[in-house]
Amino acid sequence: MAYFSVPAGTARSRTTISEFKGVDLHNAPANVSLNRSPDAPNMIRDVPGKVRKRCGYHLVRRFPGRINGCFSLWGQGESFAVIHGGTALYSEDGVKIYEGAADTRSYAVQLNKKLYFLDGEHYLVLYRQNGGWVCRPVREEAYVPTVLISRDPTGGGVSLEPFNLLQPRWEEDFLGQSGVTAYQLSAGNLDDTPVEVEVLQTSGSWEKWKEGEKFSVNRTSGVVNFITAPGASPVSGRDNVKIRASRKLSACPIEGCRFGVLYGVGGASDRLFVSGNDAWPNRDWYSQQNDPSFFGDIWFSSLGQESGRIMGYSVISSSLAAHKDRGEDGRNIFLRRGELANGSASFPVTGVLQGQGAVSTAAFAYLSGEPLFLTRLGIYAVTPADVTGERYAQNRSFYLNKALLAEPELENACAAVYRDFYFLAVGERIYILDGLSKSYEKDAPYSTYQYEGYYWLNIGARVLWEQDGALRFGRKDGKVMEFYRDPEEISSYQDDGEPITAYWELPDFSGKNFFRKKTFRKLSLQLASSPATGVKIMAHVSGRWETLHQEQLRARYWDYGQLDYGKLTYDNDASPRTFTLKKRLRGYDKVRFRLLNDQRKEPFGLYQVSVEFSETSDYRK
Repeated sequence: MAYFSVPAGTARSRTTISEFKGVDLHNAPANVSLNRSPDAPNMIRDVPGKVRKRCGYHLVRRFPGRINGCFSLWGQGESFAVIHGGTALYSEDGVKIYEGAADTRSYAVQLNKKLYFLDGEHYLVLYRQNGGWVCRPVREEAYVPTVLISRDPTGGGVSLEPFNLLQPRWEEDFLGQSGVTAYQLSAGNLDDTPVEVEVLQTSGSWEKWKEGEKFSVNRTSGVVNFITAPGASPVSGRDNVKIRASRKLSACPIEGCRFGVLYGVGGASDRLFVSGNDAWPNRDWYSQQNDPSFFGDIWFSSLGQESGRIMGYSVISSSLAAHKDRGEDGRNIFLRRGELANGSASFPVTGVLQGQGAVSTAAFAYLSGEPLFLTRLGIYAVTPADVTGERYAQNRSFYLNKALLAEPELENACAAVYRDFYFLAVGERIYILDGLSKSYEKDAPYSTYQYEGYYWLNIGARVLWEQDGALRFGRKDGKVMEFYRDPEEISSYQDDGEPITAYWELPDFSGKNFFRKKTFRKLSLQLASSPATGVKIMAHVSGRWETLHQEQLRARYWDYGQLDYGKLTYDNDASPRTFTLKKRLRGYDKVRFRLLNDQRKEPFGLYQVSVEFSETSDYRK
């Protein structure tokens, strides 16, 4: 008797993705890890391991000219914003504060209840007074230094303070001598500003003497000639003649700077360091402690050669790192440490690190406590270990670099840190690093870890900043936009009234044996529920995208506060929703799925995905 066996049914397999990390724009879709996406525009991490559609943005105000910066002044429990639009500075409500700024990206920092502003042509100070704004060049209220004390009428003396680069005026204190009428200043070439003299009297008071009445001045040589000699000091050893003069100044280098940082002795934030002057590309200057109106003419550093420009700063522990765009033998980061020497502050170079140079002056920010900056090879970080000489810098944008480095205007990129994310705006896109999600990538061996990344489309940010707990950006058209803050509100999902297209692509799915034919039978999704949400399920097979299904109801629930009659449901279940699409895709070696939402005022959150499939004979096309 013959016996026949009946072939068993083809075994079914399931693959479930319960954790989503970010995009991987580096690898081909077939090589991307299942919990990353080869393409996911306008998505962002929700809670760690889950992703959702980003919130949109709305118009705050429009200003004349492109937006070059926004800066906040804090004081007395209030915050006041200053917008740099075109060639003017405005208050947040649109009132013009100042006209005549340069139409370029600017920088400002607050110190001692005042805002100090740089744009490459001007150095301005802004502050609140009597309920309004005061804005004027810093040179108009710059500190007048006392350069020399205990000076003899013929010269010498003890140096006290350097000349102020912002101030043509200075003072010298003399120890007068009987019968001497000619007093030599340490500098000549005086301007036409009247010279001022004060003489100490026996009563202890100071008497003011006027030029033309009690003395004359040789402005070329800097000699003050008294008609009657001031005489010896009535107090032994005490200077009795004060002379204030004003010299002719050329262009002030501070006014030509574009950016800066607060730094001081021991890492304190009490001095303003500035750089970005095209005439001195490798030089920076620093101010007096707690006084940005006083930049001594000897308080500067030249870092490396002029062939490499200083691009920005990072504070690493108690050291100041100055980043250059290029350097000799790749030495692009100069480390300095503030210290006191004989009672005076100094900032000697303590080390030079090798590696990639910075490419943008506006892409410096701190994420998870480490300083990030943009280079031609991606977003890099300098870590505390680098200061010890163990390393230079580490790449943090491995998963984004393929798209990021293809951007044509990296030098115009700008960055901001908002909540746990580093946002880098380039052209119409924003590239994002997630400070809460790190991965150790074997293909980037010189970096200890990478941040998971995302990217957004159709933004067009020229500058980015955080204000009042929200992320804002300014555009070339003069519009100031603000991203919505509430991801639970359905009205947050629109870009200035327009829908947002967001999707999450799964990598090419080839099952357990890439060389076998597959029959894909089921696709199960767990979505975040919302009063208005939906998903379009698409599949990429044989080189083309096909729409498999569009689900609009099963993830919605009733919420009277967010009622949309076009998307009405009476379901009260607000928990994540699970549903399964039964759709056979037969005879393919691989399939890529896309989960998409492109509707206005519709959130879209992805929790889990499961694919059920079976494998049969070898694949032959």
